[in-house]
Amino acid sequence: MSETTGHPDGDAAARRRALLVVDVQPTFCEGGALGVKGGNAVARGVAEFAAARRGDYDLVATTQDWHIDPGDHFSDDPDFVDTWPPHGVAGTAEAELHPALADLHPDVSVRKGQYAAAYSGFEGIDEGGHALADVLREAGVTDVDVVGIAESHCVLATALDAVRLGMRTRVLTDLTVPVTPEQGAAARERMAAEGIELVPSTSL
Repeated sequence: MSETTGHPDGDAAARRRALLVVDVQPTFCEGGALGVKGGNAVARGVAEFAAARRGDYDLVATTQDWHIDPGDHFSDDPDFVDTWPPHGVAGTAEAELHPALADLHPDVSVRKGQYAAAYSGFEGIDEGGHALADVLREAGVTDVDVVGIAESHCVLATALDAVRLGMRTRVLTDLTVPVTPEQGAAARERMAAEGIELVPSTSL
């Protein structure tokens, strides 16, 4: 057993890999309510990677912030640590998947944060009310590649949850972007310490 992932190191043929596309939404890209510099480029990069490498994955999942009334997660005087300006508001164009992902056709889409902050994609549920962890488990997924926005927040939280659930976890470093370079460096240090592999998609 691997100490960092809790997953057997056995037969590679038995492994099943999922691509987790985290919060690639206009609300987190340039011009959005919580836009991150480089967000639109990440959206295009994820779309291109998925189109070229879809065959490498047994399942593709997307996550979306989909806030209805997330309590004090929203603030008119945000500290940008625990409280934020309204973003990812359910039913708005900003909360939909980024237009660059129009041809992605994910196998599962989960929405999170309806009534809470919900940074991790594993806090999301699909239209049938199924949690992401249950969907991946049902599909026999053992390995995940995580991409999306923002590296320092929801990508970090999703990757940490994946490894805690016993999945071999990689973050594709060229297909994500942090809120700030400093927060990105801290996130990468934390992920590496948890046994998450940090690799560019070009090395796969």
